[in-house]
Amino acid sequence: MRPAKLWRGWRGCAAVVSIAVAVLFATAAPAAQPQVRYLHQGWEFRLLPDDPQAREHAPATQWRAARVPGHVHTDLLAQGLIPDPYVGAPEAQLQWIGLGAWEYRSRFDLSEATLRKSHAELVFEGLDTYADVYLNGEALLSADNAFRNWRLPVAGKLRARGNELRVVLHSPIRRLLPRVEAMPHKIAGNYPSPYGDEPKEAMTGNFARKPGYHYGWDWGPRYVTAGVWRDVKLESWDGPRIDELHLRQLRVDADVAELRAQVQVRADAAGSATLELDWLDPDGRRARALRQTVQLQAGAQTLNVPVRIERPRRWYPFGYGEQALYTFRARLLDADGQRAQAQQRTGLRRVELRRPRDAEGQGFAFAVNGIEIFAKGANAIPFDMFPARVPRERLRKTLEDARAANMNMLRNWGGGYYESDAFFDLADELGLMVWQDFMYGGGMQPGFDPAFRANAVAEARDQVRRLRRHPSIVLWCGNNEEETAWKDWGHRRKLMESDPAFAQTVWDGYVQLFGRDLREVVAQEAGDLPYWSSSPGNDLDEKANDSSKGDKHYWDVWAGSKPIAAYLDETPRFMSEFGLQAWPSLRTVDAFASAAEQGIDTPVIRAHQKFLAGAGNERLLHYIRAGYGEPRDFAQFVYLSQVMQAEGIELAALHHRASRPHTMGSLYWQLNDVWPGASWSSLDYYGRWKALHFHARRFFAPVAAAALRKDGRTTLSLLSDRTQALPARWTLRVIDFDAREHWRAQGEVALTPLAVTAAGAWSDAELLRGADQRRTAAVFELQAQGEPVSRRVIYFDEAEALALSDPQLRTQWRRDGKAAVLTLQTERLARGLWIEFDGLDAELSDNALTLLPGETVQLRVRADADLARLRQALRLRWLGAP
Repeated sequence: MRPAKLWRGWRGCAAVVSIAVAVLFATAAPAAQPQVRYLHQGWEFRLLPDDPQAREHAPATQWRAARVPGHVHTDLLAQGLIPDPYVGAPEAQLQWIGLGAWEYRSRFDLSEATLRKSHAELVFEGLDTYADVYLNGEALLSADNAFRNWRLPVAGKLRARGNELRVVLHSPIRRLLPRVEAMPHKIAGNYPSPYGDEPKEAMTGNFARKPGYHYGWDWGPRYVTAGVWRDVKLESWDGPRIDELHLRQLRVDADVAELRAQVQVRADAAGSATLELDWLDPDGRRARALRQTVQLQAGAQTLNVPVRIERPRRWYPFGYGEQALYTFRARLLDADGQRAQAQQRTGLRRVELRRPRDAEGQGFAFAVNGIEIFAKGANAIPFDMFPARVPRERLRKTLEDARAANMNMLRNWGGGYYESDAFFDLADELGLMVWQDFMYGGGMQPGFDPAFRANAVAEARDQVRRLRRHPSIVLWCGNNEEETAWKDWGHRRKLMESDPAFAQTVWDGYVQLFGRDLREVVAQEAGDLPYWSSSPGNDLDEKANDSSKGDKHYWDVWAGSKPIAAYLDETPRFMSEFGLQAWPSLRTVDAFASAAEQGIDTPVIRAHQKFLAGAGNERLLHYIRAGYGEPRDFAQFVYLSQVMQAEGIELAALHHRASRPHTMGSLYWQLNDVWPGASWSSLDYYGRWKALHFHARRFFAPVAAAALRKDGRTTLSLLSDRTQALPARWTLRVIDFDAREHWRAQGEVALTPLAVTAAGAWSDAELLRGADQRRTAAVFELQAQGEPVSRRVIYFDEAEALALSDPQLRTQWRRDGKAAVLTLQTERLARGLWIEFDGLDAELSDNALTLLPGETVQLRVRADADLARLRQALRLRWLGAP
């Protein structure tokens, strides 16, 4: 219905409306929402006694306590039936879990008041994945999608005492394998299992709507788990119900926000009702109250309410304005006195994906409230193999650490799961834009199957509706790397050779699902947001991973073994993936490997190195040796891997930023870890910062110096993400490692807002002026009004060829409140300085430093230890150390 037919004009003056609203809201509050009973208590689980796995795992067939929300693996671990999946190398011996069928049950009682309610729905917010649900012996559901929200009407099926809820979870491998094996020609899967639980030529993961990473990835183990992994609840109510309040943003600018409040209502009968709408501004002040009589129809309907807010406070990404959030509230009172209410917190902003054509191709830039934002950030993967055990505090710490590194965007990668509401609430509050993939992460989906597509569309509708209130989401993307896999990795060619007609069918199904179906869902449910069919891609253009159009995944460095300097040869329109691997700190390695188990090629270390099926340390050594020499032991190998990763990603990210506006985004792979092991992350599984994260805070700084050396020539670009011009001074000093300054230059400049300002270029000969390149560095610094000093040090050879010597570091300690203060002073250049503490967890205000000759720095250290213990545990590493 059009709003004009539902709304007959706002009645009364503002004062009268405010009084009426206050009275109604006060009387409606107690009974306004459905009664919600979370069914998280009293669960038990077991392996089905007649399952084939029971022959070798009989103890698992006994009923034991379970945790809901949870997972089979974590319940088995809690009951002592399996070892910790993260410690040592138990992965092979735990694959039987993914082949088993598991049963969960719980009993609960209900009050007479609950039973008298006219409506009752059993709600499962996450069933992983093939799940049969029974209530009091009656089959209610056969679920087939871990990402869908299942609502089951149960009025009349409940009793006061002894309700039994049962969930039988079937193995996705055993469920799908016969179908996949029966296919005359297979579509490409992703990572084949090395454990024999399914044939390599018949992978099932891409046929299941469950987290793809459960089947293994090149940074995580293969644990094909199952479980009731999100909330289970019973909702009961009388009368009308507001299912959702959604604010459709039609126009948002500095002068006005024009919105359409969509109030989704279910009513038992037709009749008149009073609908009220108000909202609280970002400071909690009620800005307006509206009241109107509406005509309800029996059943489901959407009431569309026009809303206009003058001079709105808009939501901006971090660094560009405030993260203003409004709370909108709707209340419904029918003629029988039944009440319903709903509220939604959201931010008002306008998002555009700008793709102008130019002489070099086609641009790719996000604009928020008319400001083109250079996207700085990383790709986020799942926080755990078993997401039900990820607390909000961990999410907060990770996202706060992302913002602390001056990131303004995270890409939620498509091989995991749709993150919790808590994740997006935090992103909203912190001003982190989210590029949100739908959960398709590699291989090829059976989009040619209408049932699969229908399931996918229902999933997409569930998730877009759940998440559309969040201003942090700026893009919905169909999938990760499926189009480029088809076009560039040989998937299309191999299938065309074996069955051209089927190959065309597969591609047509892909285009239908990712080119049309998901695009339509986003347009219908979140019409103010752009949709992108695949990453990398150019929205179904002929070339999938194009440097001149769309977004780019660049893996010639690392996966292709090109030298790190090759990053300077790749200048895309938006870099959405690139990365270098590193090991986490020794403190993290100690959590899964004893000292005796630690070595570059020991079994446990190989088990936690998933690239190249455990042989990824050879690739790491390739890059370490090329730039830093041969590590003398495992500890130095870990340290050098972090130095290499940090310096390499810094080179690439500064190149991307210096290429603005041609390039408008730099998202490195990856932010976080799913378990403790080798990966491309800058934050390890326990949240400890690798060297890369400390570097990211500098190279993603809003104002930064980008000095980049290529082919014997260094170019200085001055970067500013500020929206106002800034007076600044740049300085160049050429020094040797023992403190001698050869010469210096400087210049005054006004930094252009949201742009790159060129400051100069010098050949090696012009910089060195005859100095020994093995003992000399060029130091570029930028000081802008109100901004921290940005520094970039250029060397004239690889680190392993430089004449780096003992920097003669001196340390002093003092206490300052709850923190300790460490003062470091150096006589000579200290490159790649890493500070750690044996046996202690310590949080440092800075690390992964380069100190210039004669420089002194003070670092705050937070740790559960006194100064004597800190002093004793302190360990310093630097490049060139003996």
